[in-house]
Order: sequence, then C-alpha cells, then structure tokens
Amino acid sequence: MATEKNIISWFEIPVSDFDRAKKFYETIFDIEMDSTEIQNYKMAYFPTHDGKVSGAICFGEGYIPSGAGSLLYMNANPDLNLVLDRAAQNGGRVIVPKTLISSDVGYYSFIVDTEGNRISLHSDR
Repeated sequence: MATEKNIISWFEIPVSDFDRAKKFYETIFDIEMDSTEIQNYKMAYFPTHDGKVSGAICFGEGYIPSGAGSLLYMNANPDLNLVLDRAAQNGGRVIVPKTLISSDVGYYSFIVDTEGNRISLHSDR
C-alpha cells in the first residue's frame, strides 16, 4: 500500500429517513451536504478538503441503520485484487468481487472479515 494514502478512503452511514438524517448531520456539524440519487439510492456527501477522507449518509435497499456500525471503505491501493487475494487466503470471504464504480473513482469490493464484519475495499485500479 502506498504510505502517502489513508487506510480509510470512504465511509457510508445508513439512514432510514433521508431528510431527517441530512438535517441532523448538517446541523450538528454546521455544514451543507450535497445530495444525489443514483439507481434508487439517495446519498448526501460530507464536505471534504484537500483530498481528505470523507463519506456520505445513504438511503436505499440494504442500508439498515444499526448499532453494528457504519460501512467503511478501506484503501486497497495500488490494486484491489492484491488485497482481495490476501483476504481470501487469510480467512476472509469475498461477497462482491472487484467492481468498477467509474473510471474517475475506481473500483470497490465487499468482503467479510474473520469476525463476520462486512467491509468494503476501494482502489484506483
């Protein structure tokens, strides 16, 4: 992994009432969150500066708020396949294979770690 990159590259917080959650986060952090809807999923983005880690609140199928925690996207640069291979070899399970988000965003994958946690991985290539 490139040492100049953060281990966390993106996070998502599941919400059940998008407008209420957006207002809550905008209010407590005194920010404005840009919103979008992609394939029946609503997202509102936390602002980011200078390429720092950020994330979004997310509403849609599969986003279930719980005390189990938020979904973190772990940095798998330089190539997601390297991390996926090591995860599978060390007791993890790949549940979504390497998938292109877009050419300018990169790739993602979901794994289940040895403890049963669902984690997403991200890489530029």
